[in-house]
Amino acid sequence: MSAKILVADDSRQNRALLRDVLTHYGYEVIEAQDGAEAVRLTKERMPALVLMDVQMPVMDGIEAMKLLKADPKTRNIKIISLSAFAVDMDTEQFRNSGFDDYISKPIDIRKLPALIQKYLGEAAVQPPPF
Repeated sequence: MSAKILVADDSRQNRALLRDVLTHYGYEVIEAQDGAEAVRLTKERMPALVLMDVQMPVMDGIEAMKLLKADPKTRNIKIISLSAFAVDMDTEQFRNSGFDDYISKPIDIRKLPALIQKYLGEAAVQPPPF
């Protein structure tokens, strides 16, 4: 059974890109368009990993991440920030905010599978041929 990954991003295009890449590598993808939906779906579906945009409507990614990390049921789920502002913050600032790591936008889809594997503790996954 493939690992579930929740992608929370208000951009339909970003969600589609991540969904396409992740499903190509065999992951099950759950999509949320704002932080409140991300919190609800994470609690309902218990993904192995959350990729969370920082700036979203309804509830931003930082608030959503803090709610998930404060809940004993979801606190151990790894949450990786997706941010166009990552260049303005260093890795430690993102980790100190509560995220387990960050991916700067635009997302380098060539590096994404290795980062996902790192947090899911998987051996290198080879994608099926297109």
